[in-house]
Amino acid sequence: MSSIPRSVALVGRPNVGKSRLFNRLAGRRISIVHDQPGVTRDLVTTQVPPERGGYLLMDTGGIGLTPGASSAAIVKATEEQVDFALAAAGLVLFVTDAHAGLTTADERIAENLRSFRKPTILVVNKADDIRRENEATGEFSRLGFKQVVYVSAEHGHGIDPLLNIIFQIIGKTPEAVAPVGAVPERVKFALVGRPNVGKSSLGNALLNDKRLIVSEVPGTTRDAVTIDFDYVTPEGEKWPFTLYDTAGMRHGSRVDTSVEYFSQNRTREAIAESDVVFLVLDALDGVTKQDKMLGGEILEQGKGLVMVVNKWDLAQKRFEREPLEGYANIGEFRKSFLRAVESQMFFLPASPVIFTSALEGTAVTDILKEAHALFTMMRKPLPTSLLNRMIRGFLEASPPKFVGTKRFKCYYAVQVARHPLTIRMYCNRAEKLDDSYARSLASNLQTTFKLRGCPMKFDLIGKPPRSERPLFPKNPPPVKGTKTWVRGAKPWAKGAKPQPGKKRLPRTAEG
Repeated sequence: MSSIPRSVALVGRPNVGKSRLFNRLAGRRISIVHDQPGVTRDLVTTQVPPERGGYLLMDTGGIGLTPGASSAAIVKATEEQVDFALAAAGLVLFVTDAHAGLTTADERIAENLRSFRKPTILVVNKADDIRRENEATGEFSRLGFKQVVYVSAEHGHGIDPLLNIIFQIIGKTPEAVAPVGAVPERVKFALVGRPNVGKSSLGNALLNDKRLIVSEVPGTTRDAVTIDFDYVTPEGEKWPFTLYDTAGMRHGSRVDTSVEYFSQNRTREAIAESDVVFLVLDALDGVTKQDKMLGGEILEQGKGLVMVVNKWDLAQKRFEREPLEGYANIGEFRKSFLRAVESQMFFLPASPVIFTSALEGTAVTDILKEAHALFTMMRKPLPTSLLNRMIRGFLEASPPKFVGTKRFKCYYAVQVARHPLTIRMYCNRAEKLDDSYARSLASNLQTTFKLRGCPMKFDLIGKPPRSERPLFPKNPPPVKGTKTWVRGAKPWAKGAKPQPGKKRLPRTAEG
């Protein structure tokens, strides 16, 4: 495998501060930092911005994690991710711990790194003072690396010398080359769901690669992993995507560790950064209370939303073994399952539903097609004249109920935002539009404009109650029968002539 140009990988044993150093070099908090060994498992990557060097940075899981701390399968998968990063990197930062000193595990890792024959910088982290740095100098020099830098990722000591050596090896930031023609924007989408519904398996199926760690153990994914990739359609068109694979979300009262708390925060950040979110459901469990809560949270953020029923192959096999009474075949069962999902998730914006199997690769590319279609649809503006005509027609065909002595009225509507799609309505009284009627109106507009899966928000601008209106408004409406006052014009009533030395009041319609 050839190295990725201007790429840097951080490797080392568990709990030496790789993730903290990763965040320090990236200039923002991306990887979860915790004292517990083995928190980072998946390969976490970020493109460092040009002002900080403009290179690809990779954070890896700890090498040599004992199976007692994590399952043997997770340990093996983590080290496979490390091997991938080492093969792809143009430069390796071998991170060690000045507090713990040189260990046997460090020596084994150093020996392994030599087999890759990659430029390597030995980074001795947690060197918080000169005394500790002097003590560490002798023992770490035994590893035989030419480039050795002592840093404190927590306090930022030694980062500038480290960056100087990095840029000596990978080169300075190349000058940006103006792209020829329009460059399509990457569609950012996230796979979100409860633990162990198959999000990482779906991610690997989309990438056609084992980039994401998959295990039957719930909670395997901890960081929100970000991966850029391109999909080429059968017609030869290239669609650029950014995938966020996220940690499983549980109910707040069941979050029992700080690591899980930070993981869920990363998931919420990934949802906020995405254009489209895929809510992954387990076909064997159906829609659960937690799925509904997640759907509501995604809807609150105003993201395009698609539901993915994963593990459909297992549901089919169970149906074949134990046919359910009332269903002649799997097709009828699927239709009934779809109706049940739509009924349970009635509050979502008519979201599409994809039945898939990550294990067998069934309908996996439909996820990319829906992401691209929904992203394209969300960018189209709604024609104001047609929007007003549709709203007026809906209000006339299905009048809202009376609130007090009056119904809700909309005088004018206009789209004011795209993400989320927001419609500002100038109305009589905002409080007269109840939630159920607003959902019906939104559903009607989503059907009319073919906005399936696109959430819609109403920004209501109502008239204040009569009791709150000022007695003498600053700009009173003109009296009927007079012209509107314009600066520089004479405010005489139509047909009236001023008399010298006498002020004449405008003539009203009654006068």
